[in-house]
Amino acid sequence: MTTFHLISLFPESFESYLNASIIKRAQERGLITVKHYNPRDFATTKDGKKAKTYAERRVDNRPYGGGPGMVIEALPVIKAIEKAIGKKRAGRRKEKGGKHKVKIIFFSPAGEQFSNVVADSLKKYTDIVLVCGRYEGIDARIKKAFPMEDVSVGPYVLTGGELPAMIVIDSITRRLPGVLGHGQSIEELRVASPDVYTRPEVITYKNKKLRVPRILLSGNHAKMDEWKVTRKEANKGKM
Repeated sequence: MTTFHLISLFPESFESYLNASIIKRAQERGLITVKHYNPRDFATTKDGKKAKTYAERRVDNRPYGGGPGMVIEALPVIKAIEKAIGKKRAGRRKEKGGKHKVKIIFFSPAGEQFSNVVADSLKKYTDIVLVCGRYEGIDARIKKAFPMEDVSVGPYVLTGGELPAMIVIDSITRRLPGVLGHGQSIEELRVASPDVYTRPEVITYKNKKLRVPRILLSGNHAKMDEWKVTRKEANKGKM
């Protein structure tokens, strides 16, 4: 089983996506589990006691060196990661059965571009810790406390790391054995077209008949695969 550990100030933002469709079924079948850790729960007062009030649980502060916004403090995040991995250690050591143990991912626009190849490389880990930043980011000293990998889900900046975390969970989960009903459901592992069709063969909209391409009705699988490849190539670079 793969366990995803989510370090986030806003755990509620994951609820709707994680509790629906394939991700929900994967959890129900014991193929994955998702755990949440809010850095605010690890905040302490100046005398070291557990923070209770709203003011005490605040974990952001002004950045050194100036600049707008606030930065999330390192220690509450470090303690959250420590709670997530317990006695396990991040890195490339293997457990019995050959599966790697812990991988910690920090979402950053400057990180490695997430891809199908990266997703495949991550599915071998038993525990994947996803550190979700907010505001102007997280104090970089968390990277001194634990080995982690910077990952970006695209050439743009988002409000926080929650959306990237959901992308990573989805992409890895659908690659795990038993999650999808058929191995060919992973589109990138088969000949697939960005354009797909289903019944009925003809639909009418505003007095215009819209038909399924004839090649898909031919039964000639070689020709259909050729058409799919052509459509895939034609759609490259249109986004």
